[in-house]
Amino acid sequence: MAKNLKVVTIGEILVEFVSHTKDCGLSQVGDYSGPYPSGAPAIFLDQAARMGAPTEMIGGIGNDGFGRAVLDRLKGDGVGTKGVTVNADRTTGVAFVSYYTDGNRDFIFHMENTASDHFDVPEDAFDPANTILHVSAASLGNPRMRDMIVPTLRRIDDAGGKISCDPNARPELMRDEAVRDALQEAIDRSTYLMPSTSDLGFLFPDMSEDAAIEKLLASKAEVIVIKRGAHGATVVSGGERFDFTGHSVEEIDPTGAGDCFGGTFISLLAQGASLLDAGTQANAAGALAVTRRGPMEGNSSPAQIAKFLETQRSENVA
Repeated sequence: MAKNLKVVTIGEILVEFVSHTKDCGLSQVGDYSGPYPSGAPAIFLDQAARMGAPTEMIGGIGNDGFGRAVLDRLKGDGVGTKGVTVNADRTTGVAFVSYYTDGNRDFIFHMENTASDHFDVPEDAFDPANTILHVSAASLGNPRMRDMIVPTLRRIDDAGGKISCDPNARPELMRDEAVRDALQEAIDRSTYLMPSTSDLGFLFPDMSEDAAIEKLLASKAEVIVIKRGAHGATVVSGGERFDFTGHSVEEIDPTGAGDCFGGTFISLLAQGASLLDAGTQANAAGALAVTRRGPMEGNSSPAQIAKFLETQRSENVA
């Protein structure tokens, strides 16, 4: 792959508050921590920037403490932020999350009609022909953001740029015909597709995993990544296939791990890395992401990933 492609995301910028009590369902009084910088596109891009790719975040924050917390984090980690709109009339979006002992999560989002979905896409924020636009399907569920994401992905694809997509096929999103149509267009135009195993179940309920991969590769997609959570990942492209086993770590907060994986993988490909190297480091980054409370707190640097992989190798040898 040609080097120096800019990685761009468009979508929600949030702060998140995390309950320290499991099984409370966000309905009981308890201790929370936050505000943690969040939003799937922002988590992805923060990790992409930490891995060395040039980036540009397009989204909105309020002119408030929550907005400053996220913006300071993004800038501090090297994310390009001239595409971030600071809205004086609307507050920064907020999410609340609590966990269950079986691994499930409850979310409450305060995002619609906040600064999170009131922003513009600057025409000069990127060169369409030299851009990888990453699309998170969760962002397509918001009509205002969808109306900005879809024309932009068409513009980039038509100019010869590349599209990356995390289908994130949540059941509540898939019931919306407009979301399904937008997601299908993003999938059809993508060079890089990174579904989870559950995404494949929603998108191709009557197909085996191998058949679903073949169907995706028969379209424009050149690289398919199957994210398996704690069980690792699989990367398929042409005649190549790499299966990465999961790393044994103490899970504290899984939110954002898939975005961290994707940000690492796409950032490294944008810089010319091989599929094996990108997959190895992304698999490690996803494992590191779950070891810290807060969706962006577990994002990692190349040095941290290298140290983690060396430790894992030493433990396996021992």
